[in-house]
Amino acid sequence: MTHVYLDHNATTALDERVLQAMLPYMRAQYGNASSRHELGTQARKAVNTAREQVAALVNVQPTQVIFMSGGTEANNLFIKGAAGYLRPTQIAVSAIEHPCVAKPAQDLARAGWKVRKLAVGSDGRVDLNDVTAAFAEPTGIVSVMLANNETGVIQDIAAIAERARAARAWVHTDAVQALGKIEVDFAELNVHAMTVSAHKIYGPKGAGALIIDKRIELKPIIAGGGHEQGMRSGTENVPAIVGFGAAAELAAERRVESGQRIAALREQLEEGLHELGAIIFGGRAPRIPNTSYFAFPHIDGETLVIELDKLGYAVAAGAACSSTSTEPSATLIAMGVEPELARGAVRLSLGATSTAAEIDGFLQTLGSVVKRLKGLSAMAV
Repeated sequence: MTHVYLDHNATTALDERVLQAMLPYMRAQYGNASSRHELGTQARKAVNTAREQVAALVNVQPTQVIFMSGGTEANNLFIKGAAGYLRPTQIAVSAIEHPCVAKPAQDLARAGWKVRKLAVGSDGRVDLNDVTAAFAEPTGIVSVMLANNETGVIQDIAAIAERARAARAWVHTDAVQALGKIEVDFAELNVHAMTVSAHKIYGPKGAGALIIDKRIELKPIIAGGGHEQGMRSGTENVPAIVGFGAAAELAAERRVESGQRIAALREQLEEGLHELGAIIFGGRAPRIPNTSYFAFPHIDGETLVIELDKLGYAVAAGAACSSTSTEPSATLIAMGVEPELARGAVRLSLGATSTAAEIDGFLQTLGSVVKRLKGLSAMAV
């Protein structure tokens, strides 16, 4: 059975043009980018070109782009690397952060840092009043994601950064889910560091970057030969980096047109969801255009995902990184959603291949599944 893929926030298919850009560096041009001979020089030039392509997408200088193995490593480098230079005070992270921010932040507690979780409202947006209140205490590090991976809700990072800078804190944003879907401008966000990743924008897995303000210093978390300006030792994954650069260039070309088309598809989807009686989370807040997070009362989200999978639709019960957990979404709990309803959450994330016909087919299938599951639930009572 061929599945209709509606889980683009988990990952995206490698674009054919990205693959073609990568292939030479997986075959004939296989040199180590640190080698001084011709093959090494070719690899170094390719890495430099990719750095320029990623930099252009987020409006920074190429030297500000530090290539990593992905978003998780980049987030860890900022949090642990900043802590390596700053005296322990307070680290403030939103209550809806991805685990690769929340967990390293919690690790700092063992080193004398106080972890402060910034509250969010029922719409999924960080409470700016709580941000201001948090900075009443000395704060060294702040990290708030630009767009939530579950709800798609966009945060006012510039406003948070303004408060953070006034408190002399270093501020970071995880922009992994926002990149390629909305404009992501490092200067306008006014942050000290930002995380991006390739596989969310039709690039390869295993490539990401930390974008940094060159006026701050981070302590590397991987020691070695001093690659990536001394910030990330280890032989560069040239094919993946080249793929990231190609994907970044494509994302810049098609973001506006693609965003408008996908936003129209989500409107079609959510009109149908409302008719079926779904509750949509974060629907009153600004969101990236491809994401819809919803639940039906008294229907388990994991059950719904499994039933839809059997019928050829790939969707998610929350974030892919926590799909094995039976606990309700921490994001929804932070938004004040009751645990029972939160356990019913299902995420759809549209992408470049999504069509109106697929949305129509999904809604018809979903309606049948929901009707059947409600009937089973009524019989059980």
